Amino acid sequence: MQTYNLFRSRVQDIVCCPVPEDRAVPSFLTGTTWEFCGKLEQPRAAPVGFDADAATCGVRFNGFYLFQDYSAP
Repeated sequence: MQTYNLFRSRVQDIVCCPVPEDRAVPSFLTGTTWEFCGKLEQPRAAPVGFDADAATCGVRFNGFYLFQDYSAP
């Protein structure tokens, strides 16, 4: 699996946006409504709701992937 930089919405904390480590961070993530919350390096460490196949497809078309983290409180 590819390494992702993981960002979480400060408005809706269940919304996450992983961006591949080797890609530029989209400008919407650099504002005050998103925060960096770590790296995602192993599939078993991924938040509930992360889908590696969907992430690959989303990144190919958009440069990022959005998903809901169902493990968030």
